[in-house]
This record gives sequence, C-alpha cells and structure tokens, in this order.
Amino acid sequence: MSKELRVPTMAEAVAAGKKPEVLFWVGCAGSFDDRAKKITKAFVQILNQAEIDFAVLGTEESCTGDPAKRAGNEFLFQMQAVTNIEVLNGYGVKKIVTACPHCFNTLKNEYPGLGGDYEVVHHTQFLNDLLKEGRIALQGGKFKGKRITYHDPCYLGRANQVYEAPRELIEKLDIALVEMKNCKQRGMCCGAGGGQMFKEPEKGNKDVNVERTEQALETRPDIIAAACPFCNTMMTDGVKNKEKEGDVAVLDVAELIAQAADL
Repeated sequence: MSKELRVPTMAEAVAAGKKPEVLFWVGCAGSFDDRAKKITKAFVQILNQAEIDFAVLGTEESCTGDPAKRAGNEFLFQMQAVTNIEVLNGYGVKKIVTACPHCFNTLKNEYPGLGGDYEVVHHTQFLNDLLKEGRIALQGGKFKGKRITYHDPCYLGRANQVYEAPRELIEKLDIALVEMKNCKQRGMCCGAGGGQMFKEPEKGNKDVNVERTEQALETRPDIIAAACPFCNTMMTDGVKNKEKEGDVAVLDVAELIAQAADL
C-alpha cells in the first residue's frame, strides 16, 4: 500500500491543541498479535479514507482488564481499569471505538461503575454509521457473488445484542450472506472467551472452535467473517484443523471493507 497510515496519539493531538472526536481503543490483540494487527491496519485505513478525526492512546493504553476479570482476579481487573480510566478522563475522552468485543463490553459495561463513563461503540457499528452517513462507500468488488457466513462474537452478540450492524455491512458487498444454524441469539462461542484465550482447553471429545468451524463449513462458505480478534484466531485454527485453509478465508468485517475498497 502506497498511502501512509495516519495514526495520531492522544498526547500528540493535545500538544497540538486538538481534541479528536473519537478515541480508537486498539486493545492487546490489535496491538501485539500479528494476525490482529492486520485488522487494526484495515480499520485505520478506513478511518483515514473517511477523514475521521481520531487518535489512539499508544503506549498509554493498557489492557482493559477483561482477561483478569473473567479469570476471577477482580483485584487485578480493578487496578488495570482505574489506571485506564485516569488516562481517559485526563484527556476528556467522550467517545471510544474498538475492534475487540472484549474491550467493547468491558469499557461499556464495567467501567462506568469505576468512574469511566464513555460512549463506546464496536467498529462494526461505527463503520455502519459511516456508511449510512455517506462517509464511506461500499461496492462488492472482489467479493461479488462470494458466499460469506458471519460468526457472532459472544461479547458483541449475546452480551450486547449487536447483531445487525456487521450483517448490514457484509450485505453491502454484493455477496450471499449464508447463516449458520446457530446464529444471532443462538450463536455459539468460538471457545476463547472467559480468559480461555490464554490457557489450554480442558479435556473433552472435541475443541469448541472445531465444533463451531464445522457449523460454519456446513454453509459452504468462501469466507468466514468475524468481528473479534479472538474469534478470528479460533476460527482460523478450526479451518486449519479441517485442512480447508486453501478454500476458506477467515476475515474481519473491517478487512472485507478495506479490501473491497482497495485501500
């Protein structure tokens, strides 16, 4: 890509006397995981294209504390949360967008009780709003006529009832959206919630992500669309387990949009 990515930090913006309209919360996965970094890059490309006035915290951003809380370490969670809230409130942040449903859920539902009140939106909601406002345009492009099935992340779907925004975006790509039998309210976990991302699975007959991938493959998709870095990892591993990586791609909704727009 020839265009340079513009990713201003909050500190730089404030030093220049600016107040960005939205803070992009990158999250641990989006910052450090090589696969998830591509999702971060795709989302930033779209923000740049739409000329959104945004900033990131950069090195001032710490883990939201979701894994600690889900694993049962409430004390560590509160320490991490209070540190982040001090930084956010120090910058007077009002609106946050994030590509991670775990960050989204924690910032939206857990932080208010600790003094952190913000308007928190998931990147699929944000992108859908940009589309409706005419700030981004979507054509099917390279995905025209493809079969795409969408996997609902637990912390986006069942925990926060966000089902339509990602689907509306996908349907704008001139594709066939094929639903799994377990979708929306009946969606099934990919297996990496509740701190499971950072430990080995318990013994059983079949890993959860393999079961979920089988449900996705039943729809005969060209692409499995995800909207969460953990889901992306688990579904990608599931596709590899079935030796289908040559036939089925696993892509975040932001990647679909960025690629369709040739960003």
